[in-house]
Amino acid sequence: MFNQLAKLRKLADPEIRAKNLTAARHRVREAAFSVLRPDMPDPVFVIGCSRSGTTVTFETLAASGHFHHFGYELPQFWNDLHGPLNNGWDSEAAAPADARPEHRDRALAHFYARLGAGPVLDKTCINTLRVGYLHVLFPRAKFVFIQRDGRDNVSSMIDGWRLGRSDGGFGLEQFFGPSPEPVAINGGEFREWHFFLPPGWRDYNQASLEEVCAYQWLTANRLALDAARAIPPQQWIGLRYEDIFERPVEMFREVFTRLDLPFDARMAERCASLASRPTSIVKGAPKKHKWKEHNPQAIERILPMIAPMMREMGYDPND
Repeated sequence: MFNQLAKLRKLADPEIRAKNLTAARHRVREAAFSVLRPDMPDPVFVIGCSRSGTTVTFETLAASGHFHHFGYELPQFWNDLHGPLNNGWDSEAAAPADARPEHRDRALAHFYARLGAGPVLDKTCINTLRVGYLHVLFPRAKFVFIQRDGRDNVSSMIDGWRLGRSDGGFGLEQFFGPSPEPVAINGGEFREWHFFLPPGWRDYNQASLEEVCAYQWLTANRLALDAARAIPPQQWIGLRYEDIFERPVEMFREVFTRLDLPFDARMAERCASLASRPTSIVKGAPKKHKWKEHNPQAIERILPMIAPMMREMGYDPND
């Protein structure tokens, strides 16, 4: 009787009723999508390793007013299509062979039900591990890939693991529940993974924090760059985080041109202010060589691990 009364109280709660109504409306619109088949162009995906500048890139493209988009990432949705809870806890990566036609339909229905018909801009960092998979599902999709100097990127990830963010933490148990394997990263300081779960994660469950973050950076960039070889050049737009400080207007003007978007004086003014805008949600305003102030010893320890990839990506690990 008590449980029944509790359920009745929940049903009477205005907030819960509103959520239930919204969910029902989404289900109806998802069903309508399969019948109406409205025009839904393949999305534009903003990708990059966590803490590499994906948020400022996404926000700048979203400010064009051309795209439908969510104000948050969608790791739960993409992982529900293929992820740790249905792939044996392998990782959050997805390969071309994992793509299914129904995955495309579910994604487009999800976007249509919540955003409406039209072009969609998606920024979900785990999709950096899924480029080939997404290209199979959306062969005309464009990918805006932003990279960052490995030293700064790994240092920022270390800060993120330790400090979380202004609106919550980056831990993965909130999405997946407890890990099926014991996790004791950095001598037991961390009992769960943060940011994303890369292939081979089990081998790093007892590693130092800087080794884990370096491995995440290496894996994300390696998977993205390898998959990019199969993407038509006109559908792959590569950016550098450092250009946000050195040439933000020129960088985004080029991106807008590649995406067939107008780049007016308003957008130029917005981009010119990016270098001084405090975009970081972890630890202070972003800047080049921030690692020297935050985690210099840790970065020096893992520099040999990331140096080859840094060179491949056009960075000098000795500068």
